[in-house]
Amino acid sequence: MKAKTHWTIIFIAITSISIFAQIPKVLSNIHYTKSGKLYIKNGPEKYYEKERDSSVNLKRFTEGITGTKTGLAFDFGKGLEGTLYYGFIHFHDAKHPTPVFFKRTSSISNGKADIAIKDNLSGHYDMIGWEKTGKGTMGYRIINTKGKMLYEGMISFKGTGPFKVDDTIISGPFVNLVTDKSTVISFETNNKIIASVVVDGNKYCSSQKSTHHEIKIDNLQPAREYQYTVNYGENQQSYAFKTAPQKGSRSAFTFSYASDSRTGQGGGERDLFGTNFYVMRKIMALNSSKDIAFMQFTGDMINGYLSNRSVMDLQYTNWKKSMEPYLHYFPVYVNMGNHEAFTHYFDNGQKWGLSIDRFPYISESSEKVFADHFVNPTNGPESEDGAIYDPDPEKTDFPSYSENVFFYTYDNIAVVALNSNYWYTPSTKMIPQISGNLHGYIMDKQVEWLKATIQNLEQDTGIDHIFITEHTPFFPNGGHKSDDMWYNGDNKFRPYVSGKAVKYGIIERRDQLLDIIVNQSKKVVAILTGDEHNYCRLEVGPNTEIYPDNYPEEKKIKLTRTIWQINNGAAGAPYYAQQKLPWSPFLKGFTTQNALVFFNVEGKKILMETYNPDTLDKYDSLELR
Repeated sequence: MKAKTHWTIIFIAITSISIFAQIPKVLSNIHYTKSGKLYIKNGPEKYYEKERDSSVNLKRFTEGITGTKTGLAFDFGKGLEGTLYYGFIHFHDAKHPTPVFFKRTSSISNGKADIAIKDNLSGHYDMIGWEKTGKGTMGYRIINTKGKMLYEGMISFKGTGPFKVDDTIISGPFVNLVTDKSTVISFETNNKIIASVVVDGNKYCSSQKSTHHEIKIDNLQPAREYQYTVNYGENQQSYAFKTAPQKGSRSAFTFSYASDSRTGQGGGERDLFGTNFYVMRKIMALNSSKDIAFMQFTGDMINGYLSNRSVMDLQYTNWKKSMEPYLHYFPVYVNMGNHEAFTHYFDNGQKWGLSIDRFPYISESSEKVFADHFVNPTNGPESEDGAIYDPDPEKTDFPSYSENVFFYTYDNIAVVALNSNYWYTPSTKMIPQISGNLHGYIMDKQVEWLKATIQNLEQDTGIDHIFITEHTPFFPNGGHKSDDMWYNGDNKFRPYVSGKAVKYGIIERRDQLLDIIVNQSKKVVAILTGDEHNYCRLEVGPNTEIYPDNYPEEKKIKLTRTIWQINNGAAGAPYYAQQKLPWSPFLKGFTTQNALVFFNVEGKKILMETYNPDTLDKYDSLELR
């Protein structure tokens, strides 16, 4: 009996290991214990994976809502104490509907709260007419006992007492991927349903019952405004979008740019669990007043650096909520920064621990979670598989580039979005031991794709201007001189794959990129970056000093023309002051105030203008072409 038990234990241990994800061959010195626990082996030391707090998460705040005789009951799970703010959302009396919070609140005690609709929100407080229709939508905001905002959501209800929870769009609807002939409407519902969108008398349906909906609208006409109605269950919402002009028509339009909206200081809505809700809402209001065609946002939307999927989902959802009332009408294109990191986290006794991009890459990587939350073009490279450093070309060893590297066009411009935090290992000093990519480095397959994409756009007669965007500056100016594409001028920094260093260092790789977008292109106008929490623009050209002292002469490149690096990481994250660097004499317009950049495109001309979205002060302007 004892022998049988012994072998049973061994069998269970082996079986438990087999159900855990296989460690990718591109990593090194990462192992499982016999019980299936991940650890990093660093010489004699072993650093074990550690679970992080997941008590505050999206599922906790969106599930467990039920109807009662007099209203709605919320169960956010044991242990949560705080205040529930609530108020109706009127979808028909405002272009950008938001909750109008009621004068009373509900206490959250051990995770439970309730809203007495019948007792408190009837009569002259019934601004949505629920007493007649038996339907309505309630917005709610969760605040803990320290005054920290955790989540802002909505829930639809039906009945006049008793009440029932109804089908609800809990995120969206969002306009995405606008072209001259099509767009995609996306949204999340609380229940698995078939939803539809009606445009110009035509009905487009989701393919199957789901809570996630991406519905393509096609066969449209260029430069036309369309009304659309989203039908979900017995409910509907109506908004509008405008298609792009026909490619190369060279009509006048405006788009905007910003990045870095993670939690800021100052309390209140500057910290809605992971994002600066206050500044983003200001940015979107200014975007709307300028009637922009679209917005580009390049990284660090959220605090991130998380290891629990539902916590990551909560932060991304809060970020989208900050813009939601405006994104019913125009798209925002988003790509990744370092704070979008979703990781395996290991405890080495230090404050930040050690982290690697979470695997299995196909289902849990930073790149996969990002793609699940946003609707971006899928015309980028596949992955780094097949690169010279790929340890097994027959298998998938790297995360996907789908929806995190891409390009799109609008009339006569193209925007090429790169991922400078792909396969990101935040623990830079440990990369030679555990492998991974460092902050700011563009890997080989992405470079190949960029070169081919620029060549194609150069030959496209309908495109006059190209913008390159990535999160990390080619030339940092305030806050990131020790990384980005500089690392204090030290070229030794580079990725490691399977424990081996790649061929080119960070400055060499920066120069290869510059050669493509400056020397091999006549159409690239500017590089749009973030990461540094400030606004500034840098002239990058033949006279700009871009190397450290004693850098080998034979490795230097000569730029043949001038472009601009426009950094706007001032969408709400804590500021960085200016630092002195070799190219500082060519720096213009530096400010640590919040900023939003507009590009007014009219044929061959582009006028850039920069405003403070909070005060509406104009900081800077420049005719790019």
